[in-house]
Amino acid sequence: MAVITNKVERLKKALGERKVKDSIVERKLYSYDATPIPIERSIPAAVVFPENREDVIKLVEVCYEEDIPIFPRGAGSGLTGGAVPTREDGVVVSFEKMDKFTVDVDNATATVQPGVITYQFQEYVEKLGLFYPPDPSSFKYSTIGGNVAENAGGPRCLKYGVTREYVLGLETVIKEGNVIKTGSPVLKDVAGYDITKLLVGSEGTLGLFTEITLKLIPKPKARMTALAVFNDLETVGKAVSKILTSGIFPSALEFMDRDAIRAVEDYKPVGLPRDAEALLLIEVDGHPLAVKEEIKEVGRILSELGAKVEVAQSEEEAQKLWTARKNLGPALGNLKSGKINEDIVFPRTYLPEALPKLREIAKKYGLLMVVFGHIGDGNLHVNLLYDKSNREEEERAERAVDEVFELALSYHGSITGEHGVGLTKRKFLKWQFGETGYELLKGIKKLFDPKNLFNPGKLFA
Repeated sequence: MAVITNKVERLKKALGERKVKDSIVERKLYSYDATPIPIERSIPAAVVFPENREDVIKLVEVCYEEDIPIFPRGAGSGLTGGAVPTREDGVVVSFEKMDKFTVDVDNATATVQPGVITYQFQEYVEKLGLFYPPDPSSFKYSTIGGNVAENAGGPRCLKYGVTREYVLGLETVIKEGNVIKTGSPVLKDVAGYDITKLLVGSEGTLGLFTEITLKLIPKPKARMTALAVFNDLETVGKAVSKILTSGIFPSALEFMDRDAIRAVEDYKPVGLPRDAEALLLIEVDGHPLAVKEEIKEVGRILSELGAKVEVAQSEEEAQKLWTARKNLGPALGNLKSGKINEDIVFPRTYLPEALPKLREIAKKYGLLMVVFGHIGDGNLHVNLLYDKSNREEEERAERAVDEVFELALSYHGSITGEHGVGLTKRKFLKWQFGETGYELLKGIKKLFDPKNLFNPGKLFA
């Protein structure tokens, strides 16, 4: 313990005492994130609050000299344990004080520190007529740095792409306090390996971001939302394919199954049909005239498939429908005390087959399964609900998760579409990459971080 105390004191000397906190209160507060299941975690030796790039460089220099594990943290809104410290001799690095940004309107780019809140940034750039599309469900409090580390997604990513598509460049502090700058604030840059894209989604395992250059696009002038209600799951998959091959590219295409609908109506009723088997929320955006024609065409396509379609006639009606989707997380907490939430991905063409098979897995293990998500890009949130006080039921849920991942990979899908790997999905990473690919990933990690001090224990078991 004395050795750890000495190391913390050296950090305080390098950064200043007000930036390094080691009271038990702060250490406990920063020892967890939003992961809903029990995971491996430790109380860190200290919490560090850098305020600029120089602070981060000093931090990494000391940590690399003293062998102090570094656990970077945005807002702690992640769901796979990515920000959770796993060693008592490590420090959590909170970027909440690095929250400044500038916008270059003429070039439609922004330079952002990692602690900037996603929603606050989006609001600001939209007032300038610009648009930053990535919208994870935590966007009102998650940070840009955390979004970049996890390569976050959200409903709008169907049309606009995930966070990676908007990161033009990064300034990153890696081993021994060295700084690398990758990418540039231009739209076309093909010089060398694309290290920027490699760092996006690396979950803090390769280095610490100190500056992020983002691409912005013009803000859409209008958007409209429609609700479609279905009596069977198979038709939902067909509807998604029909819409996306019709020449219309929705900005969002969200799915809720019957149990998700009932959970929301029990939590905060918005008038969704409780007897429906499933529903789709469809949003289109663009020029006002085009939006009206496209939402009308979407209604026609869905009606021909037997769905009941309702178009929101005002922004208030549209927000009411989207509120139901946003309320799903807390609504599920009312059904059971335990929840495993996985964000698997299927190629869209397999959705009509895959959706019923997910139900079969739930039936096999005698579990309540609630499925919702970004069905337009095949990204489904599969929620297995159980009673925390019933260990046998919890074990059944854990076995069912293995089959859920096996099902996704059997259709050439992915074990995660936006939550990342973190702690909870480490054992499944090798399933997706195979032995050779997995060894390459570990080799990249060793090149950037030979001492394994950046977020150790994440991604790799």
